[in-house]
Amino acid sequence: MGMEPDRTTHYQEGSLTLPGTVMLGTGVMMGAGIFALTGQMAEITGALFPLAFLAAAVMVSFSAYSYIKISNAYPSAGGIGMYLHKAYGDRLPTAFNALLMYFSMVIAQSFLARTFGSYTMQLFGGDESGRMVPALGVSLILVAFLINLLGNRMIQGVASIIGVLKIGGILIIGLVGVGLADRLAVDVGSTGETGNVANFLGATALGVLAFKGFTTITNSGSEVKDPHRNVGRAIVISIAVCVVIYTLVGFAVASNLSLSEIIETRDYSLAAAARPILGEYGVWFTVAIAMMATAGGLLASIFAVSRMLAMLTEMKLVPHSHFGMPGSIQKHTLVYAVVLGLILTAFFDLSRIAALGIVFYLIMDSAIHWGVLRYLCRDVKASMWIPFMAIVMNVMALGGFVWVKLNSDPFVIGVAVVAMSVIAAGELLFLKSSTKNHATGKDEARAHHH
Repeated sequence: MGMEPDRTTHYQEGSLTLPGTVMLGTGVMMGAGIFALTGQMAEITGALFPLAFLAAAVMVSFSAYSYIKISNAYPSAGGIGMYLHKAYGDRLPTAFNALLMYFSMVIAQSFLARTFGSYTMQLFGGDESGRMVPALGVSLILVAFLINLLGNRMIQGVASIIGVLKIGGILIIGLVGVGLADRLAVDVGSTGETGNVANFLGATALGVLAFKGFTTITNSGSEVKDPHRNVGRAIVISIAVCVVIYTLVGFAVASNLSLSEIIETRDYSLAAAARPILGEYGVWFTVAIAMMATAGGLLASIFAVSRMLAMLTEMKLVPHSHFGMPGSIQKHTLVYAVVLGLILTAFFDLSRIAALGIVFYLIMDSAIHWGVLRYLCRDVKASMWIPFMAIVMNVMALGGFVWVKLNSDPFVIGVAVVAMSVIAAGELLFLKSSTKNHATGKDEARAHHH
């Protein structure tokens, strides 16, 4: 009789250093965030988009507090999945919100992949056919998948090298852009109603996508050296680095392109901003940095999301099938993340991918803060007013974003509502079935004993 394959998820404790963990966090945060969101935020709120980036940074600073407090108390490779479980137990809120985070991370992979394709095609004059951008994105996901199969040390090494080059390159873009600009302003032109409160809140919500990569760090919890201290430190350092760089680059773009040009080139606005001041060489340099940034971000994102789903599977909060695949559950969840990412990359454009991601993320994020307020405040020694303010900010930003999308692209809000309904209904049935099977197993064991 053949031996059962080892399905256990193996975590390498202490395999991630503090610098390596920071690079994983900033890798996701600086992937598509600054490269693709700049133009999309300008499209929503016009000349105010650099301020929307700063508003998003304030939101994320309040939000990070809950994650730091929980991670210091309960570092785990399951990250957010484990945090939700600590607050809500084996119940629907845990599974539902954890899956929202899972899908938002898969969506982030697709966002990174499409951004990689959009910038790469600027070397060839754009993508008039509309086929090369998704094709390049799909290819990048497959390469990142292969690197992830090689283990933590390879992932950390590649992410660290890319991270250093990327941060240096983006700083150069920002410093040169600001230094050579005639003015630190934006051509407001005719912005119509883009300057209203709802639009600004909507752009701020979108800006959160540029920072939410810090949650990647929580999913590496038990694999970080001295996690009770270093997970929180890595989160703070990652956010601080990104605030400085995003502010610099945002003003560089706003100072070198008119508002209409930023909106027109929204999928590759940094490359477009480099052309007026540095010519084609500047475009090539910016594209090279964008390619490295999105590739590094995708690598880090896949690394984190597979671990979170593996933890949920082991906690028996989500269904799992091996589909005949060998290896551990962790390897299977890596495959699931890649397959879903490939589908989204092939069939959704950047703006819709971003919209789905931010709706899922802000709902899940609010559930984390409510869990701290309602159940974990004393255990993690948290102040109540900070999570409360984080929830208020999330509700305001999400409300503004939904309002903007209902007026411009209601289809994507419909997709988000349907998807969340399916997730909730599916999880409700699964959890009821699991509870019933568990009770039946206990009854059978008791009968057998007697």
